[in-house]
Amino acid sequence: MYAVLKQLVRCLFPLLVRVRVTGQENFPPSGPYILATNHLSVFDLPLLMMICPHTVRAFAASKHRRNPFYFLVLSAAGSIWVRRGEIDREALRGAFEVLKRGEVLGIAPEGTRARRVYALQPGKTGAAYIATRADVPIVPVGLTGTEKVKENLPRLRRTDVTVTIGEPFRLPESGRVRGPKLDEYTDIIMRRIAALLPPEYRGVYG
Repeated sequence: MYAVLKQLVRCLFPLLVRVRVTGQENFPPSGPYILATNHLSVFDLPLLMMICPHTVRAFAASKHRRNPFYFLVLSAAGSIWVRRGEIDREALRGAFEVLKRGEVLGIAPEGTRARRVYALQPGKTGAAYIATRADVPIVPVGLTGTEKVKENLPRLRRTDVTVTIGEPFRLPESGRVRGPKLDEYTDIIMRRIAALLPPEYRGVYG
């Protein structure tokens, strides 16, 4: 289903957006790795599926199961359902299984998409926890413009969207990292993402 969905996205999404991609060469030749990005809208995942050469399995909030359309699309994409605001061990197992299969785990370290002010919020430690436990590289991605797609869609106006892919990096250590170090490593991840964004999108990492 993922391959079919990806082909549909590649055919239909360009009707909605004009995409400018920078840093495509920074994608590793193969997985596993974590794709860490800012999160602006529901259109972020289709955009990443279109751009990334590998299979991306992203976290999706469990609340979207109640929406038939979102449920269908996110299930077809093989998303990992996660309960926000708590430690979801089943979602964590799913994330580690994705990486063990050599696929790409898509994470927005903020834990939710930006609303109203489309700038970075403080990152949660989940991405750093998974990266250190799985000992995989992180590819930071900065997105701009996807927050305007919903607004432009009724006007039949294409939206200019930018995707900036940064160089892969690893956190200073791997294994059972806890406490303040996870906070420190989360800050590293978020600042890597912020460096790929215009100043007005950097929020608390400006």
